[in-house]
Amino acid sequence: MDVPLLDLRAQYKQVKDEVREAIDRILESQVFVLGPEVKALEQEIADYCGVKHGVGCASGTDAILLALMALGVGQGDEVITTPYTFFSTAGSVSRVGAVPVFADIDPVTYNINPSLIEERITPKTKAILPVHLFGQCADMGPILEIAKRHDLFVIEDAAQCLGAKTQLNGGWIRAGAMGDIGCFSFFPTKNLGAYGDGGIVVTNNDELAEKVRMLRVHGGKPKYHHSLIGANSRLDAIQAAVLRVKLNYLDGWSEGRRRNAMFYDEALSGMDVKTPVVSDNNFSIYNQYVLRTSRRDHVIEHLRQRKVGCEIYYPVPLHQQKCYRFLDYKDGDFPKSEAAASETLALPIYPELSDEQKKHVVKCVEEGLN
Repeated sequence: MDVPLLDLRAQYKQVKDEVREAIDRILESQVFVLGPEVKALEQEIADYCGVKHGVGCASGTDAILLALMALGVGQGDEVITTPYTFFSTAGSVSRVGAVPVFADIDPVTYNINPSLIEERITPKTKAILPVHLFGQCADMGPILEIAKRHDLFVIEDAAQCLGAKTQLNGGWIRAGAMGDIGCFSFFPTKNLGAYGDGGIVVTNNDELAEKVRMLRVHGGKPKYHHSLIGANSRLDAIQAAVLRVKLNYLDGWSEGRRRNAMFYDEALSGMDVKTPVVSDNNFSIYNQYVLRTSRRDHVIEHLRQRKVGCEIYYPVPLHQQKCYRFLDYKDGDFPKSEAAASETLALPIYPELSDEQKKHVVKCVEEGLN
């Protein structure tokens, strides 16, 4: 049985007619970049996250980059983040001339360990950049307290977490709405994915929102008048139209992922693997379902032989990447991240999985462990 890691064709069947109608609407309007469709999506995402402003941009990577630029992070500054994440988190810090400073992860949630952040703060530190990994929010309470004590900005890399939430100050708060600014990706594999690249920045800060709006169009306002040096990072209207259709389905799709995760949790409970752990104060949307085992490579080889999709997120922590050798980190500096990189693998979790497919995945994992 063929079980892909992600089957977007199955999702497309649900929304095909609505998506084609939305795209036709854009084709008839001939407004392809920004415009009313993007503006409508921005407000809908802001409302969904429980914030005042959404500012669409060209990608999740650009969302982080624009957030850093809007906050004035630049040459000589330091930004504390995790080494166990997709490259764009630290890469965006480097692109504005700042230095990523890493703090190791909690080995249970794989998110940055707040207890290790404060010791990394120096007079050059300007921001903390937590990543909400695999669909679960980082432990934001202590992170926000540390930031407040040291007068630091907090930028949420919520690329994998649109719709996730955490309990904070006695209530549930969505990912992206806790720090100074939140950053999301609409890459096609995300729970809310476009039909190409796209991203969005969300914030409650009027000034920051306006600054990001300017920065995404070369820092110009009005047109051809530039008070800032920005970038070309505009969200196109076709992507916005597609996303507006799919946003109506997002919570249902995330619930489907949560049901599949519960199935896996139970079915794998007697095996020599560690299944994902969601903190009691978190609501995960399972952008990925990540197992952990010392026999990871053997399991992956068997899954691939049996045509079951799987992936390693992420095989090389950022402090071990060739381009970051100049930071002078050594192997062993972040042991929790290094161990996770060598022992984790992601299984198919998309909501359209059939019971037969899930059972096949579980059977193949069991076979691979033996």
